[in-house]
Amino acid sequence: MTLPSAGPALGRVLLTGAAGTLGRGLRSGLAPACRVLRVSDISALGPAAPNEELQPCALEDRAGMQALLQGVDAVVHFGGVPTEAPFDALLPANIAGVFHLFEAARLQGVRRVVLASSNHAIGAYPQSQTLGADALPRPDTLYGATKVWAETLAQLYWCRHGIESVCLRIGSAVPVPVNRRMLATWISPGDLLRLVLAALTAPAVGHRIVYGASASTQPIWDMAPGAAIGYVPQDSSEPWRAAIEAADPADPADPLLRWHGGDYMTLGPFG
Repeated sequence: MTLPSAGPALGRVLLTGAAGTLGRGLRSGLAPACRVLRVSDISALGPAAPNEELQPCALEDRAGMQALLQGVDAVVHFGGVPTEAPFDALLPANIAGVFHLFEAARLQGVRRVVLASSNHAIGAYPQSQTLGADALPRPDTLYGATKVWAETLAQLYWCRHGIESVCLRIGSAVPVPVNRRMLATWISPGDLLRLVLAALTAPAVGHRIVYGASASTQPIWDMAPGAAIGYVPQDSSEPWRAAIEAADPADPADPLLRWHGGDYMTLGPFG
């Protein structure tokens, strides 16, 4: 992945979820921008790159998380269960793990967390509404509810402890858009990296919610909060529009076109 302009070199940055689909791309892109990139996951991380530190840790390990954040300047948190699942599967990483992360950040003096939230935190809104960062949470799934928890915890730790946070409500982070919904929600790997770098380097962010999407002529989210931290998407879904619209007729009853969260509104409940 080509590295966007990163400005001054970052210090020691922790990337959780570094072995995941999104984490692997961010790992290769963030490493050149950091003095040290500490990478963590519970899955195999492979060999360390020249300016990397490998430190596996489970998010539910409270003591381990405190050690993981020691000496860290900022965190890019992409760890956790990345899709809808039963509550018991989400609880350790997506609920307890986010608390452990922020509490460790408080104890270790970390001043900024860039958090992978999700469009599923507001997925139960109809797509007829264009949403801003001030839209009240309306999750579409248990997974989406865990992202609301993460955003709320981030706000608590800003208000009470001064830990800055940028919560990224990430859209469809896949190599290319493949359906009509993704014409509005798609974010390219390069733009995701640009968004994370902007969230790491923007001055005085406080606590912010930012939508993560590449450029679109028909957006469903207000992208001004991203622009305010310096995020300028370089990619667009438009090159795929004609082919997708020809192959995927618009059906207003299709959950992919009815809800911000698309077909997540059809998942669960779990007995």
